[in-house]
Amino acid sequence: MERQSQVGVGSASALVAGTSQRIAKPVRAEVQSAHAETTEKGTRHGTGDGPFALFAAAGVLGLFAAEALMATCVAALALVLPVWTAALAITGVIAAMAAVTAFAGKQRITKAGVPIPDGPWTG
Repeated sequence: MERQSQVGVGSASALVAGTSQRIAKPVRAEVQSAHAETTEKGTRHGTGDGPFALFAAAGVLGLFAAEALMATCVAALALVLPVWTAALAITGVIAAMAAVTAFAGKQRITKAGVPIPDGPWTG
């Protein structure tokens, strides 16, 4: 009787070892494939932070342009109002635009719900 239980344990451990090896091989192959794909895309689309630095610089320059436009609006409105009133009016308009944009963003986030990833692992 004891011999049968030892045979069962031995074959169960062999089964577990074989199963883990069969699972590990495709997982390793998938990881290597993903690594090769991201490496290829990285070399094809540029190296380092070059493209991101250009977008960051464009964003900063866009902010400078927006500030200059606001100053122009204040100067134009100052032709008919005192300077402090013109600056306050432009500030109020910009604050209202920021509030409306933030509210719209909040609505979109609420509408989107919980993000669920797409891919083969989602079942």
